[in-house]
Amino acid sequence: MSVAPEMQKVFQYIDDHREEYIELLKKFSAQPSVSAQNWGMREMAELIKDSLRKMGVPAELVETHGVPGNPIVYGELNYGKKYTATAYNHYDVQPPEPLEQWKTPPFEPTIVGDRIYGRGTSDNKGSMLSRHCAVDAYLKVYGKLPINMKFMVEGEEEIGSPSLEGFIKDNSEKVKTDCFMWEGGTRTVNGPVHVSFGVKGVTSFELRCYGANTDLHSANASIVPSPAWRLVQALATMKNDRDEITIDGYYDTIVPPSEEDMEFLKTLPFDEEATKKRLGIPAFINNLTGVELQKKNLFLPTLNIQGIQSGYTGKGGKTVLPSYAFCKMDTRTVMGQRPDKVMKQIREHLDRRGYSDIEIIPGSNTLPFRGSPDNPLFKAVVKNIPDIYSQPAAVFPSTPGSTGVGFMYELTGIPAVCFGVMNEESNAHAPNENIFLDDYICGIKLTAAVIHDLGELG
Repeated sequence: MSVAPEMQKVFQYIDDHREEYIELLKKFSAQPSVSAQNWGMREMAELIKDSLRKMGVPAELVETHGVPGNPIVYGELNYGKKYTATAYNHYDVQPPEPLEQWKTPPFEPTIVGDRIYGRGTSDNKGSMLSRHCAVDAYLKVYGKLPINMKFMVEGEEEIGSPSLEGFIKDNSEKVKTDCFMWEGGTRTVNGPVHVSFGVKGVTSFELRCYGANTDLHSANASIVPSPAWRLVQALATMKNDRDEITIDGYYDTIVPPSEEDMEFLKTLPFDEEATKKRLGIPAFINNLTGVELQKKNLFLPTLNIQGIQSGYTGKGGKTVLPSYAFCKMDTRTVMGQRPDKVMKQIREHLDRRGYSDIEIIPGSNTLPFRGSPDNPLFKAVVKNIPDIYSQPAAVFPSTPGSTGVGFMYELTGIPAVCFGVMNEESNAHAPNENIFLDDYICGIKLTAAVIHDLGELG
């Protein structure tokens, strides 16, 4: 490993304290922090604040004024340096359901072989702690960092970061920085680390359809309208069998990928056959492969049905005509699309087709952004990955996921680069969430090396 002599001491400290850092991940992952269910949120925020303070980072809880208004953990190490980096992460996690599909309890972090399983291990407590532990190791070895460092950990990312925009506008000094180390990066299993400087947005909503004022015997289905069928028929107008979104004007404002973006797509590591086998699917949508598959994944919007509910779905049969049907949906938006415009297009699309009775309930939103690789943080990350992982980085101009970083980029224009400790089999948002222990330790080393390189900027 051809790392700077100064970093060899830090790396050795990380290796010597490997078990300590793994125990910290266990402790954090054992604390439920499900924002969708308001479960354990303040307890998690306090745990992070106390952990940062023990590392020597002055930290506080900054109250937010949105809904649900979970506090943001903020900390800062200011040495009067010219360059400041901010580690942006989130402490909330997805609900653990369906519980019966977990092989180990979701909030009892369990090491099985070379992985640790538990809700939040990959998304996002592992990546968050890779930043914190890197700072801890650097401080333990040298007493201070070569740059100023800020920590911003929000508690609402998994529900669309509704309080983040207000926090940014109300705390200009806290947000002021030269770059954001953005949470959530992944890695091909036994392959390259993914580094990204862009992301899709997400707009969530519900569709609700009503029928009779009570459930009825299904014999009435011959003369009483079915809200379940009506909802399904409305949904069928929104996408065709080629997976094209048929909402009027939906693609009109999309910013296409640049020539540089398309060149990056040609270099992306993606084992299509292994992925299909792992997922148990015969093919990807439209039998896409290669660059066209990646283009659709990274640069085109989605329209997803999260779940549909109506009538009776329990054991056995029940001949009932339901009085109500609803579905939860999300659309992953791309550059050129805005949440308010998207919701207006959906409303107008349904109205034009005679579905004005279907109610739309808006949900949370995040914004897409696409930055540039021309910044010191990106260069430092890509430079250090080969030394730590023994192979070069895979550069993604955008990711198919979403995060609150889009708000920060739009309001500040500050570069944000995504790298972290997840892998393509981490099962983020799903049962049996996990990360490789070695990826976690390597993630700590990578952040420490990046901090060291940024220090050369003064």
